[in-house]
Amino acid sequence: MTPLALIMIIFAYLLGSISSAVLICRVLRLPDPRAVGSNNPGATNVMRIGGKKAAFAVLLCDMLKGTIPVWGGYFLGIDPILLGVIAIAACLGHMYPLFFHFKGGKGVATALGAFAPIGWDLTGMLLATWLSIALVFRYSSLAAIVTVLLAPFYTWLIKPQYTLPVAMLCCLIIFRHHQNIKRLFERKEPKIGEKKNGLNKAS
Repeated sequence: MTPLALIMIIFAYLLGSISSAVLICRVLRLPDPRAVGSNNPGATNVMRIGGKKAAFAVLLCDMLKGTIPVWGGYFLGIDPILLGVIAIAACLGHMYPLFFHFKGGKGVATALGAFAPIGWDLTGMLLATWLSIALVFRYSSLAAIVTVLLAPFYTWLIKPQYTLPVAMLCCLIIFRHHQNIKRLFERKEPKIGEKKNGLNKAS
C-alpha cells in the first residue's frame, strides 16, 4: 500500500465520521436523531422527525462522504481494490464516527455515494432498485438490503474490475443491517412514513 492510498483511507474515515444527520438536526433545531425515533442518525429517521427537506439534506451530505474520497482516489490513480478499501473506510466512519462517540448510521447513502464514481449508469440502477422496492413494500431497510445484494451484479455488468471492492462494501452494509433483517422476518420493522411511540430501531 502506497503512502498516498493510506492518506486517502484515513481521510475517508475522518470525513465519514462527520455525522450529517446530527449536525443538520442541530442547525434546524430538531431533536438529536440518536435519541428519538429509531435512534439511527440517517436520512430515514431524520425524515420521521424533521420532514423530507431535512432528510434530503442528510441524504446528499451522506452520499458526498462516500463520493469525495473515492473520486479523489480514482483521479489519483489508486487501484480498484484500494478504492474499495477507501469506500469501506468512509462507510466505517459513518457507522462508527470518531467525532460522535462511535454511534453512527447504517452506511447505505455513503455506500451509494462511493459507488457513484464507477458510473452514473450504476448509480441510476441502484437508485431505481431502491425506489422500486421502497415504493412497493414501504420498508427502507428492505430496499437497502435488496439494492446492495444486487450492486455487485450491476457492477459486473458495467465495470467488472470493480466487482470485488463493491462486493466487499456490500458485505459490510448487510452485516450492519442484521437487526433489520431479524425484524423483517418477525414483521416488526416499521414502514417508511410510519410514526408511532416506541418506534423500533430501523434503518
